[in-house]
Amino acid sequence: MDDPKAAQGADAERAGAGRDQEEAVRRALEEYYRAGKPPWDTGVTPPELVALVEGHGEGHDALPPGRALELGCGTGTNAIYLARHGWEVVAVDLVGRAIELARERTEAAGVDVRLLHGDATRLDELDAPGPFELFFDLSCYCGIPPHRRDAYVAGLTRRAAPGARLLMFGYGPEAFDDPISGVTAEELRARFSGWELVDTTPGTNPVPTFWFTLRAPTG
Repeated sequence: MDDPKAAQGADAERAGAGRDQEEAVRRALEEYYRAGKPPWDTGVTPPELVALVEGHGEGHDALPPGRALELGCGTGTNAIYLARHGWEVVAVDLVGRAIELARERTEAAGVDVRLLHGDATRLDELDAPGPFELFFDLSCYCGIPPHRRDAYVAGLTRRAAPGARLLMFGYGPEAFDDPISGVTAEELRARFSGWELVDTTPGTNPVPTFWFTLRAPTG
């Protein structure tokens, strides 16, 4: 017979380890902003997002502007781009300093973006109701501890308009020395139940990276 106290102890140990992972990620991200400009915050909107929004490339139509949610918005480069192209934008980041800088930049750009300081895996705690036609994630998901990734998926799924797109950039697990970071197409297929993984395109970085395009259920 299973020992209830032992099971409870194991659950508590796992929960504690999960909290430690979350806090380690938070501290690491905050340290990047204290040290200066984070390496992922280039100030340039990725051409992959531009192609999706503006319809560049043969056979690709521009997306009609709607509501967009950016996960891990940094200092606001891509939120500003989307707002300038007619999108109603909500942008979330875990780091308070990133949101402060994004607010300064959006005000200077004269665009309206709802900026939220919070956790992309806990959207129900934020003012980010759906539906959204577009989700954009520039290396946010791949740094989320595994025990929070299903919550990320659930939050997006509850807020997805029928057929909504998710454009995600992520590092492969081989790019990191830690045991929690990275993402693969196989994982996305498994976690995003009901969504379609439409495209996987390798990035051009010196370490393994990928651009993933997913589509939410249409009905």
